[in-house]
Amino acid sequence: MTHVRVRIAPSPTGPLHIGTARTALFNYLYARHTGGTFVLRLEDTDVARSSEAFERDILDGLHGLGLTWDEGPAVAGLDERGPYGPYRQMARLPLYAEAAERLLAADLAYPCYCTPQELETERRRQKAAMEPPRYAGTCAPLTREQRAARAAEGRPAALRFRVPPGTVAFDDIVRGHVEIDTAALGGDFVLVRADGTPLYHFTVVVDDAAMDITHVIRGEDHLSNTPKHILLFRALGHEVPAFAHLPLILNPDRTKMSKRKSQTAVDDYVAQGFIREALVNYLALLGWSTGTEEEILPLDEIVARFDLSAVNRAGAVFDRDRLEWLNGQWIRRLDPDDLAERLLPFLEAEAVVGAIDRIPALDEVRAIIPLVQERLPVLGAIGDLVGFLFVAEPPLDPALVIPKRWDGATTVSGLAAARDAIESNGQVAFDAEGLEATLRALAAAHDWKAGDLFMAIRVAVTGRTATPPLFETLVALGYERTLARLARACDLVRSASPT
Repeated sequence: MTHVRVRIAPSPTGPLHIGTARTALFNYLYARHTGGTFVLRLEDTDVARSSEAFERDILDGLHGLGLTWDEGPAVAGLDERGPYGPYRQMARLPLYAEAAERLLAADLAYPCYCTPQELETERRRQKAAMEPPRYAGTCAPLTREQRAARAAEGRPAALRFRVPPGTVAFDDIVRGHVEIDTAALGGDFVLVRADGTPLYHFTVVVDDAAMDITHVIRGEDHLSNTPKHILLFRALGHEVPAFAHLPLILNPDRTKMSKRKSQTAVDDYVAQGFIREALVNYLALLGWSTGTEEEILPLDEIVARFDLSAVNRAGAVFDRDRLEWLNGQWIRRLDPDDLAERLLPFLEAEAVVGAIDRIPALDEVRAIIPLVQERLPVLGAIGDLVGFLFVAEPPLDPALVIPKRWDGATTVSGLAAARDAIESNGQVAFDAEGLEATLRALAAAHDWKAGDLFMAIRVAVTGRTATPPLFETLVALGYERTLARLARACDLVRSASPT
């Protein structure tokens, strides 16, 4: 078998997109499964829109997902590595110029002197006539003398590829046999702009050929570009790589996922507390299936099972609820110390915005892991779940403290009795089991429903109606703070209730 070489070639004109991350992952999986090489190449020729910040976001995002490349550019302390460099397109401009000269010399491409105004006039005519947009071929038949005359006038020239008539056929690993008539390609297309900037269709072919890429794995939205690329590979005398076009990622309404309708930046999901194991696991299942009911798969197992022929043709619906479920499953599998370290930055962020009064020590975070590990859907939910532990006093709505079946007076009596019962037992019995026994006995003695008493206590000490298990919550809060918060809630409800 030919040594597999695949690549991901992001353009640093925006943050790492879910679609780009999924494409990178599938290339990575195929390379690792086959023992091949995974190449990173930066397509940075769009100088006006490219930025170092976007480049850093993309590269950090891929690293954060655990997708390390075998060859790539010098970035963030890493030296360029690989024998096919440079791995940035702006450093490869001489290669594109040389390829352009070869096509021009072979009359497989020609200079086009049409002005933007002339092209726009033709586009408008075609639209009015309800014709598909295509280049009319105005400059294709120009003689050498006519070209020289236009050049002498100082007219800038783009370089266009001569699209031959006929059909381009190829066997796509995912989509099967594909045939596209070249008449549907919009006429002779531009390879190099008049200002000398090479365009995507040209650079991607030159680079893939120069880097010996054997398999081009990319999104289905590139399928219509493939005939152009195949024609260019052939025109330049290169072997055509195998193609695999991945299904589109869709919104729940089955429209194409886009930043206008969906959250698409990977970093946004990371910032909310989706962890890399879950993101990689979920992205792998967006268009690929193990053929079993298994869903929770670590990266090494996905690598072992991955097969391009098992990629689906149908669009893959991005279901955030399913991702959140999967994320929760992965959080439960984390080592408690690992989870504590991952949670600490989210608690630090809570302190920065004033949601909690202080940043807990790592040991404090470790201590609450049994309370939260089974309940966290995302790491970012930690503040809502246990933020009350790290404030001097939680915001408290007296009306919320009163259970539905109780009035203010009963609530004050219940909270005061609970406080007295806990205090009378002292710190020696201040554990989850002892607290439960004490408070259930208290409810029975007063003929209260335990649920009403527990809800009043829960809101009194946390300010919330939903928390981790009550008795473990009280233990995490501590003896002194529990007593103080019960007393405070009594006073607030007493003050707010009519006499």
